[in-house]
Amino acid sequence: MKEKERNYETGELMKRFIPYFKPYKNILFLDLFCAALTTLCELVLPLIMRYITNEGISNLAALSVGTIAKLGFLYLILRIIDCIAGYYMANMGHVMGAFIETDMRRNAYAHLQNLSNTYYNNTKVGQIMGRITNDLFDVTEFAHHCPEEFFIAGIKILVAFIILMRVHVGLTLLIFVVVPVMLLVCIKLNQQMKKVFRKQRGQVGELNARIEDSLLGHKVVKAFANEEVEKEKFEQDNGKFLEIKKESYRYMARFQTSVKIFDGLMYLIVLVAGGIFMIKGWILPGDLVAYLLYVSTLIATIRRIIEFFEQFQRGMTGIERFLEIMDADIEIFDEPGAKPLENPKGEIIFDEVEFEYPDDHNQVFQNLNLKISPGEKVAIVGPSGGGKTTLCNLIPRFYDVTKGRIYLDGKEIKSLTLKSLRENIGMVQQEVYLFSGTVFENIAYGKKNASMEEVVAAAKAAGAHEFIEKLKDGYHTYVGERGVKLSGGQKQRISIARVFLKNPPIIILDEATSALDNESEFEVAKSLERLSRGRTTLTIAHRLSSIQNSDRILVLTEEGIVEEGNHHSLLEKKGIYYQFFTTANSLK
Repeated sequence: MKEKERNYETGELMKRFIPYFKPYKNILFLDLFCAALTTLCELVLPLIMRYITNEGISNLAALSVGTIAKLGFLYLILRIIDCIAGYYMANMGHVMGAFIETDMRRNAYAHLQNLSNTYYNNTKVGQIMGRITNDLFDVTEFAHHCPEEFFIAGIKILVAFIILMRVHVGLTLLIFVVVPVMLLVCIKLNQQMKKVFRKQRGQVGELNARIEDSLLGHKVVKAFANEEVEKEKFEQDNGKFLEIKKESYRYMARFQTSVKIFDGLMYLIVLVAGGIFMIKGWILPGDLVAYLLYVSTLIATIRRIIEFFEQFQRGMTGIERFLEIMDADIEIFDEPGAKPLENPKGEIIFDEVEFEYPDDHNQVFQNLNLKISPGEKVAIVGPSGGGKTTLCNLIPRFYDVTKGRIYLDGKEIKSLTLKSLRENIGMVQQEVYLFSGTVFENIAYGKKNASMEEVVAAAKAAGAHEFIEKLKDGYHTYVGERGVKLSGGQKQRISIARVFLKNPPIIILDEATSALDNESEFEVAKSLERLSRGRTTLTIAHRLSSIQNSDRILVLTEEGIVEEGNHHSLLEKKGIYYQFFTTANSLK
């Protein structure tokens, strides 16, 4: 199942985006004030030129060096104001945009932390990465320029229209007849550009996902000598991206050409109609000069605001893809009135539990009942697809049950806060995930602000201290991305040390030794034995040798729990467990 997409209207996008300006409203207001200053400074020049031209033609003697000097000084002051205001806009305006981008990325990341496994099962990490990085880069420019550009354009068009109407009504109306037609054509082209930009962003995410998948699986690629296969896959995605880019450039070319056509039409009107009006004496030469300057300003403003629509659409696309993350449902959350789990003993009860995966509705359990006593060591075995891992994932609420209830120490787990529930459960999984960093940092992940002494004690308990000391930099050795510089057994013992440091009353061991060699399995098994002492422990295992000392063994199939008992009692029944055990022994 692919990630759901929805189409947002521009109005909705702006409504959801505008609140991000609130913390920076003072910067925004000062930025717009500076924008108004720069605009007014620009609009004064045509008036000065109009005065000088008309006076020069009608009354040259009235023009003096002093008058010109005063006008020059006035213009110099205006340019200084313009430069100061422009500096603030270029600096703090962009900083405001960066603040907003940072806030949005922070919110997106926080929301991603709360999304359930279902979301991540159906969304490519490359797509997520693209949305919280590349897509939000354009938001910085958008957040700065959007209010600024529209504000400046509004002032220029309004002031230019008023001044041009005072110069000549007929010529002004001829010019402004073209403007709405120009806007309609350009808006239509921009709607098409928006669709292309969305496709482009989606393909960037696909490209990122393809690269990430190939690079993370580089050992498998090399092992099967499939470099050419991966190149072909990459070339397909890269080729699609090229085609979308070509399509976007076609629309951009149409857009820019349309703007130039309308620009030329407006200049043509001023040139022909203005020339005729001047010959007829309906407009003064100085007024025509001022008119041309204002029309140039007007055309430049319209062209700039229309060209800004490209950036506008990029920003809108970035906001849209950001909102798709923010609107992803948080399926697992603290229920109203949820309370922290205090002094847990470790009793776990499954009461008439039913569960099906929310994305594909694949049913795993029906009417599952199970009671685990505090401190009991329970092992779960069974065929693949029987629901062993799913059962364990329901306890820390990685998924919520479809029907029925799960209790911890007599309290329904939904009545407990997620943080306190998960803080009291330690998990060691077959596929160990180590973060890019040092050995110390990975072990210390089990406890906030853990000291070196605590980390070393946890490592010793996990049987990891000896090999860590032999590493190049000891506890400060860099483990590489996902711990690639360590062996499977070493990574597993570090993950066990992490749980020792966490010191939870409930332990879940999900096939923690199945991927290890015999020597590593023996070392890890000793660590797990120490870890499980005095704790409620659930162990999922394919290797039956690791669970023979369990207090109770459950045989879980698609029909539910079909057998339970200790190792010897289950062998005496000569049922499914007996078959598993004899098959495993025959393969030795």
